[in-house]
Amino acid sequence: MPTKESKELQSMVDLLKKGATLTELSCPACASPLFKLKSGEIWCVKCQKRVVVVKEGQTDEEATRPVLLNSLETTVLTKIQEVEKKLKEETDPAQLEKLTTTLTSLLENLEKIKKMKH
Repeated sequence: MPTKESKELQSMVDLLKKGATLTELSCPACASPLFKLKSGEIWCVKCQKRVVVVKEGQTDEEATRPVLLNSLETTVLTKIQEVEKKLKEETDPAQLEKLTTTLTSLLENLEKIKKMKH
C-alpha cells in the first residue's frame, strides 16, 4: 500500500506533467515545496490548498485579488453553462425572456471580471 509520502510525490510529478512549475517557495504551514499552476495559482500538494504569496509592501487585498477574480470568473462561466442548458430546453416565451435576461447579465459581469483582471 502506498505511503502518504509516495502519494504526495506522485501528486507532485502529476502537477509537473500538467505544466506546473516548482517554485523556490515553501508552504508556510508544512514547509513542503510550492508549485505554480498553469492558472498562476500557487499550490501546496501536502496541504492540498492554494497559497497566496503576499509580497513586501503589498496588502492582503492586492495579493488575493487575482485568486478571487479567477474564482469569480469560474463561477460565472459555470452559471452561463447552466443557463444555456435551460435555454435549449425551454419553450415558454416568458421563461425564455427571463433566461435571456439572466444570460445577458452574466455575460456583462464576465466581461467586467475580465477587464478587472487586466
